[in-house]
Amino acid sequence: MDKRKIALLSALGATTIYGLNHTIAKEVMPHFIQGFGFVQLRLLGATVLFWAVSFFIPKQKVSLNDFPRMLLCSFFGMALNMLCFFKGIELSTPINSSVLITVTPILVFVFSRILIKEKFVAKRIWGVVLGFIGAVVLIVFGNEVRQDAPNIPLGNFLFVINASAFAVYLIIVKPLSKKYTTVHLLKWLFLFGFIMAFPITYKEFDKVVWENLPLNALWRFAYVVIGTTFLTYLLNVFALKYLKATSVGVFTYLQPLIGISYAIIVGADALSLVKISAAVGILFGVYLVTKNYEKN
Repeated sequence: MDKRKIALLSALGATTIYGLNHTIAKEVMPHFIQGFGFVQLRLLGATVLFWAVSFFIPKQKVSLNDFPRMLLCSFFGMALNMLCFFKGIELSTPINSSVLITVTPILVFVFSRILIKEKFVAKRIWGVVLGFIGAVVLIVFGNEVRQDAPNIPLGNFLFVINASAFAVYLIIVKPLSKKYTTVHLLKWLFLFGFIMAFPITYKEFDKVVWENLPLNALWRFAYVVIGTTFLTYLLNVFALKYLKATSVGVFTYLQPLIGISYAIIVGADALSLVKISAAVGILFGVYLVTKNYEKN
């Protein structure tokens, strides 16, 4: 199998893990851990894992000139991205997060135009507009009354910030992903991200009563740290070595299919007309943007 096909499978694997994560992470919040506390657990766990693995592979020296870009990658891809996602999950619902994360491919195209001057065909504007209309519909009208979702509009807004941060990360990390091995790059990005987020995350992390955690919570913690963090970032950075950032971003729109199906199967969420309408708008917008990109 050639490296491009492996890269495509890597991007698909990462998307599948992310899709399940919307519900798996939600089911332990805020009963056992709050959103920001979960971010510290995730960043700390991933930092330890990547640094541990790095000792078993050939060493690689990092150029001092690359540290400013690394810091930016850590801010957008680890700190801001995760803080908004996990607090959003705490405040909103799994299906909302699954739907809103699909604006990522649209945002990748927008930020690619702004940051690296990629060609932006005028016809794509309709896809961008349609996708954002879908996101706005869910933010404004997707306000349910749920005991486990205390502020759905705010949570939905945080998902959009999360998607924006991740889109910027996919673009600015690509030059580094080509220059450094995946493990050595990510060990620095997660370390910097952990340090950046620590002042915000420590208070909620300190509230966790670790000795009282049931197995049901522990395996979900492990899934988020090992699966959603360690494995997905490995898979995404590997995919970026052989695919464009826009191609990797497109895989994000598979998340609602995976996330919604799993949430409904386990009874964690239910569909509504607003959610369906928003999902159709966003996915069709992504289709238009992607279709035009491939043809031009």
